[in-house]
Amino acid sequence: MAWEQDIPRLQAEVGELLQAAPRAAEFHALLEYELPDEDRPDLLVLANGLVVVVELKGKAVASRADIDKAAAYVRDLRCYHRECHQRTVRAIVVPTHAIGVVDEVGQVVVAGPDALDWLLARWSAEAHGEIVDGAAFLDESSFQPAPSLVQAARELFTSGAIRELHRARAATEPAIERILRITDEAARTKARRLVIVRGGPGTGKTLVGLRVVHHAGLDGHVAEHTHAPAIYLSGNAPLIQVLQYQMRAVGGGKVFVRDVKPFLKRHAASARGPTEHVLVFDEAQRAWDAGKVGKKHRDQIARSAKSEPQLLLEIAARIPDWAVVVALVGAGQEIHDGEEGGLPLWAEAARATGFSVDAPTHDADTFREVCQVTPHRELNLDTELRFHAATGLHEFVDSLLRDGSAGVAKVLAANLATQGYELRLTRDFGTAKDHLRSRYHGLPDRRFGVIASSRDAELRNHGVSNEQDLVRKVPAARWFVDGEEAAGERSCRHLRDCLTEFQVQGLELDACLIAWGTDLLWEAEAWTNRLARRYATKSIRSALELRRNAYRVLLTRAREGVVVFVPQVAALDRTHARLVEAGFLEI
Repeated sequence: MAWEQDIPRLQAEVGELLQAAPRAAEFHALLEYELPDEDRPDLLVLANGLVVVVELKGKAVASRADIDKAAAYVRDLRCYHRECHQRTVRAIVVPTHAIGVVDEVGQVVVAGPDALDWLLARWSAEAHGEIVDGAAFLDESSFQPAPSLVQAARELFTSGAIRELHRARAATEPAIERILRITDEAARTKARRLVIVRGGPGTGKTLVGLRVVHHAGLDGHVAEHTHAPAIYLSGNAPLIQVLQYQMRAVGGGKVFVRDVKPFLKRHAASARGPTEHVLVFDEAQRAWDAGKVGKKHRDQIARSAKSEPQLLLEIAARIPDWAVVVALVGAGQEIHDGEEGGLPLWAEAARATGFSVDAPTHDADTFREVCQVTPHRELNLDTELRFHAATGLHEFVDSLLRDGSAGVAKVLAANLATQGYELRLTRDFGTAKDHLRSRYHGLPDRRFGVIASSRDAELRNHGVSNEQDLVRKVPAARWFVDGEEAAGERSCRHLRDCLTEFQVQGLELDACLIAWGTDLLWEAEAWTNRLARRYATKSIRSALELRRNAYRVLLTRAREGVVVFVPQVAALDRTHARLVEAGFLEI
């Protein structure tokens, strides 16, 4: 029915375009071009050096979700379609009851159908280059979207390789090659090495770790009886659950990634080391200090008065001949008590166990005074991969969470908008949910959900269940992986269950609905945690810094954009104003 109404309109506009643009007869029109995730833009126009997405909406006014969806098409084509890399990509959202050009947001113009011929003629006249070849555009290999973390893990586990992505390979390959060279040297010289890999949220640390563990180049360094040369360890229970749950269909999920706590318990008391020679430890910035180890373990590990880094290196020291421990360190993501020790814990552990250290150049000084260290610039990951082609999200979040003017954050937000990353804001929870449901309508494989800080006491009064006793009952694996079908009643897509920074750290969604609580308030040109629920322990060094880190985790989980919900309470009015000043757009 929609096409019966819209095809005559398009034919009329194309007829006028043929009169206005001399080369228009050579253009191509693709209807319902099917992207790999089953999404289909209504119309693509392939012109000279130009690709235009046209989305038709049977209404008079386009919604923010309509505009964001069209912007996402532009982003995906520009980033992942071979024929779009060196070409201009734009979009027109066409409310079919509108007249003329209505609005322009980034690379998206909102216009009535009568303006289609004029816009296409003007843009094609301004563009340079050959007309896009229709057959090349439709080639199945021409579009290669970036996989999510879970998709990448599944591909790596089942096939031993991840789809070829130039940008991801260019960003992570130097670190992987350096780690493999260090491993080769350790095996040849019978040495014990600690390798520190540092990166901000979304820079590919976990991807690096997974690829190292499954790299075929390690096989030549282990004895024939060894079942695997490397093991992937994490103290992040939700990450382990999600990866194991996703791997259940292909078997071996529990072998794919291991919880570090049982690993320590099993090997700490043994005189023999593990059979694996390479131990990769994810979320290493969250490694526990000796005090936290004493509280959380009830055996001789607790009595050892040693930190997790020292326990892990002592175990690796008992591996026959040689060992390499790779610690993947996230910047500014310490979010709980016992996690504030940071790199000095690893430096002290290396000193106590005699491990030599390979570290990013700017972290070398942390180790230099206590142990032998070799700096490598390749071990610092500084390209954001989670957020498609958007660069600068980490800097935006840092600027937003910094005290003082919001001017820098606003400039960074505008840059993110031009790259298709969505920063949205509302004070109505229902509006936030409706926006995401509309934005991802017809895209069952996309994941979006509600996340919030664990230290807020106000959100429960506004429909957000962030209380720890409720959050603990949410099966994180099903929340991240399941769809909306009957068996997936705990899916994040229902926007019912909420997870906190502890459940989402190290994982990702396509979009997040972030409920902003009263535990981090903007007052008098500075952030304060004066209304946050207090920690039971007195060992916290900076509760405010942990709150900043919690919101840093929340704000960097989404691959495509966030919707921030700020409840209508007076205590949050200034916080809402701060977010607007920083570049969030209200819906």
